[in-house]
Amino acid sequence: MRGADLVAKSLAEAGVRTIFTLSGNQIMPIFDACIDVDIRLIHTRHEAAAVYMADAWAQITGEVGIAMITAAPGFANGLSPLFSARAAESPVVLLSGDSPVVQDGLGAFQELSQADIAAPLTKAAFRSASTEGLGHDIAKAIRIARSGRPGPVHLALPFDLLNADASSAAIPRKAAFESDASLADPAAIEDLARILGKAERPLIVTGPALNKSRAGNLLDKLADAVDVPIVAMESPRGLKDPSLGAFAEMLPQTDLLVSLGKAIDFTLGFAKPPAVDIDCRFIVVDADGDAVERARRGLGGRLALASRADPRDAARQLLEISNGGEARAGWRKDVADAIAYRNTGLSASGDKMPSWTLCEGVQRALDAADDPILVSDGGEFGQWAQAMVSAPTRIINGPSGAIGGGICYAIAAKLARPEATVIALMGDGTAGFHFSEFDTAVRAGAAIVAVIGNDARWNAEHLIQMRDYGEQRLIGCELNQTRYDLAAAGLGCTGEHVTSEDQLAGALERAVSGGQPSCVNVEIEGFGAPNFVRG
Repeated sequence: MRGADLVAKSLAEAGVRTIFTLSGNQIMPIFDACIDVDIRLIHTRHEAAAVYMADAWAQITGEVGIAMITAAPGFANGLSPLFSARAAESPVVLLSGDSPVVQDGLGAFQELSQADIAAPLTKAAFRSASTEGLGHDIAKAIRIARSGRPGPVHLALPFDLLNADASSAAIPRKAAFESDASLADPAAIEDLARILGKAERPLIVTGPALNKSRAGNLLDKLADAVDVPIVAMESPRGLKDPSLGAFAEMLPQTDLLVSLGKAIDFTLGFAKPPAVDIDCRFIVVDADGDAVERARRGLGGRLALASRADPRDAARQLLEISNGGEARAGWRKDVADAIAYRNTGLSASGDKMPSWTLCEGVQRALDAADDPILVSDGGEFGQWAQAMVSAPTRIINGPSGAIGGGICYAIAAKLARPEATVIALMGDGTAGFHFSEFDTAVRAGAAIVAVIGNDARWNAEHLIQMRDYGEQRLIGCELNQTRYDLAAAGLGCTGEHVTSEDQLAGALERAVSGGQPSCVNVEIEGFGAPNFVRG
């Protein structure tokens, strides 16, 4: 048994059956070893795509997503999605090939201190030091990724260790891969329930790991049990998240804000007026000790309670001791009505389809599906998609604010749930980042539907220039009215070109029912992201 076989067998013991990867010299021994343990390799066209796919796989399945890329330049290509995975609280393990240990400091091919570079982007980053320790290192990486606040971990695998004899090494037992327990102190949960019970207008906010797609009905049960509105926040726009409607108007009215794993950061206006009332009190429950300490420093005397614990476990503990609702039906309805509010006052001004009309058509297609999954990229059209389109399972670009991962997310979602209808919405700017992954979708048999809202420009930056510098200072943000449908067809997919509203329903129906990866390229009149404010 080689070191590479030990790696593959350890991954298989952890339950890994799919790895997202792009080949390279230093990881070819693991490619070979995966054959014998029946691990499927999804071979992408760019290293970043592999990491994006591992992120989406983790979000959809609840498992740890595994990405594997080669050393140095390949590793560097995969760094940006680590930032996104960290912000999205996705348990991802990035395995990278590495130069041989015996050649350290000698100028080896693609020698690079990879773990040092990855460290600021991950929960942990380290390099294997011995062949016998490879299995232990795989277990450690998976355990860290899923423990506490989930997030990415990087492990560098030197080439000589992968080829060395590992016959005497043991494969870790299943328990070695399990997450570390992080239950809240029962007394702290009792205190939380007591303080919560006395509040008139309390609000519970959570981070991405507890959104509805990933936590199921846990938060709905908790909201009913304690009679408190619960809001999952996962947008880089924070209180201006268009999928939350006019929610920002409600936050200043709350007298107690409970954070279940939601960082007290820019997305909450740093918990300062006018975003939050100066007299609002706070409870913070977080698995991340640094987040708890930051809350202590930032909130001072407004912090009524802080507890270091897994927010999901704390929610279950609170649910167990709840004595029923506190008669806050009116407050809960007010918050729900604010979140549901959608009225921009905008109207189409040109001949092309406005952003919201395209979104309405996609919503009808999702509503007709038995198991719909919505993927929404970022950017201005992405904000329309997040505001106007919904599904029981949703993946968005997340708090990092990165764009371009939409096609990759959709492929992983379709591979994770093959019978689902996966529709990804993106602008023409974001589509260009990883358009070649349509080839991956074809090879992997992932029949996704990518809908591109094509306004022929980088609309977010175009709008910034218009607002801040004026129409005479526009520069560099125009794009061609590209026929992405034809480009997708050239990669083996089906393509639809939509230029009017009456073509939309048929194009979407053919794309969904066709059984092949499909690109629906829709010419739109681009509008700025919606901002829902009640009059």
